[in-house]
Amino acid sequence: MSYHAPQFEVSMAQTPDDIRAAQRLRYDVFVRELGGAGALVDHEQQLERDRYDENALHLLLKDRARPEDDQVVGVYRLLTKERAQQSGQFYCADEFDLSILEQSGKRLLELGRSCLHADYRGGAGMMHLWGALSDLAEREKIEVMFGAASFHGTDLERLAAPLSLLHDRHLAPQELRVTAQGDTAVALNMRPADQIDRVAAMRDTPALIKAYLRLGGTVGDGAFVDHAFNTTDICLILAADAVSGLQRAIYGKGRTRV
Repeated sequence: MSYHAPQFEVSMAQTPDDIRAAQRLRYDVFVRELGGAGALVDHEQQLERDRYDENALHLLLKDRARPEDDQVVGVYRLLTKERAQQSGQFYCADEFDLSILEQSGKRLLELGRSCLHADYRGGAGMMHLWGALSDLAEREKIEVMFGAASFHGTDLERLAAPLSLLHDRHLAPQELRVTAQGDTAVALNMRPADQIDRVAAMRDTPALIKAYLRLGGTVGDGAFVDHAFNTTDICLILAADAVSGLQRAIYGKGRTRV
């Protein structure tokens, strides 16, 4: 696109058109760009959707400087425990045993289907989304945020080093440590710690995962290989300290609450 100064606005989806705009962006990223699929993906209308969308909150990042019908440039799909119950479970419960979180009594928020338009990665867009998340966490007294985060591809040999580094350096405390489950679940610790090239492993870790780790996020035990979406998924967990770190990261940079 030609350069323009973004005019960012963050809000929750209010209408079916808002949700379709989120699903169109998800289609562009997860299906067209990353080669994913899914039972309810609508290729004709180019919508990436599933059964959780109906009961979820959809957090939208809009650039008001873009054409009116193409303003959604970032999304998060959010599920509280109550909203997850309306869908029967949390989205990532098929991949991870979440019972240790669900039985903890803590206020939970699942972060899912997050993506940014390619033109807005590495800029201020994610900070605007995180600002809205931190406001929501404070307002709803959220104690733990969690959700599946993905490495592109399913080549475990290529991913062995970064996955092993996550196990060695960033494993969640036992009381929050969900575990991968299912036929395609694999261990994270594929290589001994002394055989990991840490610099290369971190370079091969997706930017969003690294950003969560810098906030104090941790990971569950094991990964889930999702062949349908062409990803290898880990479960990221942001406990209260990391949620507070998210707020400091946003407001420490001078963002004004809205």
